[in-house]
Amino acid sequence: MVLWVGGEARYFRQNLLNLSFSLGLDVSADAEKDRGRLRSFDEQEFEAFKRIKRELFRDMPYLLIIDNLEIEKDWWEGKDLNDLIPRNTGGTHVLITTRLPKVMTFDTVQLSVLPCSDAMVLLRGRRKKDYPPEEFEFLKIFEEKLGRLSYGLCVVGSLLSELAIPPSSLFEAVNKVQVEERSASPFLNDEQQYCKSNPFVAKVLAFCLAVLEQAEGNRNLLSLKMLLVGAWFAPVPVPVNLLAAGAKNMPTGGNRFGKWNKCLSHTFAWCGGCGLGRRSEEDAAFLLVRLGLARITNRQPGCWIQFHPITQTFARRRDYILAPKATVQGVRKIDKPLLNLDHLWASAFLVFGFKSEPPLVQLQAMDMVLYIKRTALPLAITAFTTFSRCNSALELLKVCTNVLEEVEKSFVSQIQDWRQGSLCWKKKTNKKVDEYVWQDVTLLKALLLETRAKLLLRGGHFDSGEELCRTCISIRTVMLGHNHDLTLAAQETLAKLVRMRSKI
Repeated sequence: MVLWVGGEARYFRQNLLNLSFSLGLDVSADAEKDRGRLRSFDEQEFEAFKRIKRELFRDMPYLLIIDNLEIEKDWWEGKDLNDLIPRNTGGTHVLITTRLPKVMTFDTVQLSVLPCSDAMVLLRGRRKKDYPPEEFEFLKIFEEKLGRLSYGLCVVGSLLSELAIPPSSLFEAVNKVQVEERSASPFLNDEQQYCKSNPFVAKVLAFCLAVLEQAEGNRNLLSLKMLLVGAWFAPVPVPVNLLAAGAKNMPTGGNRFGKWNKCLSHTFAWCGGCGLGRRSEEDAAFLLVRLGLARITNRQPGCWIQFHPITQTFARRRDYILAPKATVQGVRKIDKPLLNLDHLWASAFLVFGFKSEPPLVQLQAMDMVLYIKRTALPLAITAFTTFSRCNSALELLKVCTNVLEEVEKSFVSQIQDWRQGSLCWKKKTNKKVDEYVWQDVTLLKALLLETRAKLLLRGGHFDSGEELCRTCISIRTVMLGHNHDLTLAAQETLAKLVRMRSKI
């Protein structure tokens, strides 16, 4: 059996735990009274990985492929890669692709560039006939400009096949493209240097975006929006309906590539009615596949595509304001969390930021309430209960609580400003504090506190859980009353915490 694991830093831990589905393992967290004692969160997380390692590295001949390993340390907790992959792998063979100079003290093997014959195969794409000698020379120019980079060669080959134009015309059009220098997104970090070190690849990709806009005319630009939104999802397959849901939240602006109209009109004069315009969601996604920007995956039911990392990097440089927000809004449409956990985490990184990374998407108070209630809270509970990601789940819940407290403070500040302001200021002010939103924020904060208390109970952190639960009860008593069902439920949780602590 071949097991494929993405090695991107933020998602590597979850990707390893996802192997439990393929291996038929249960890596869920302990219930409150399992095994006669409460185990710490570190013990529960260690046991989850131990179960996977025990099955993965026995005598069964698995092939484990870790693709694009970014760092050797666990991004979440800094654990060494040796803790996850033992030196003795049993009957399993491990293949790692990476840009790191060394992995687990092993020197990496540098892959050589493609031979000229293989590069030409990629450049020819789906074309069956040979090009005339003068056009073949332009293929050699493409090969030289792209440095025989397989990704760039595939995209150019796809453009030649789909647009049905000679290489000379495509080279002329691409060469006229001016890639704009834009301020870097905080989410790109070192990746933003890639387009600077490969300027011709950046030109080819910019031309692809222009082709998408030109091909879809003045319609809703669904393919282009799906590309821009898809850049902010996790680097794993994405269901097409999820991409479309995010794309529909993006406004349709003017022609962003108007200055290239001449070269594009010249290009489309060759292809005429080449059929690039699309109607359905699947057709819009398939257009991205035909242009070499993504590929179809067959691992899940339904239609899923996966973007190449270079495609995502470039698209992030094009739009890191509207597209990330549309991605977060689209994530609300996820109806199968277990199949899309990586994408749920990707949205959490955008909304909250983690570690030293700032949040990239700013949500209004009501939107934040909906996001936490429908996305962040279910994500944390699933990560904790199904995958034993105890510390990560609790950190996410704590971040959500802190965000809601900041929203509460802003409401209080608005009320104080309104009360202290002059009568003229009050007349000029149209903004009001929405009491219903304030109530939703406060009650959601109480729910987060209660959830954290229940999870802390399962790790033996009774004092911390009791403090959170008492705060939850205070909020619900004021907002809902002593005898409300939610207040009584929190009191039951508190009683359980006190009872368990007394037993210890």
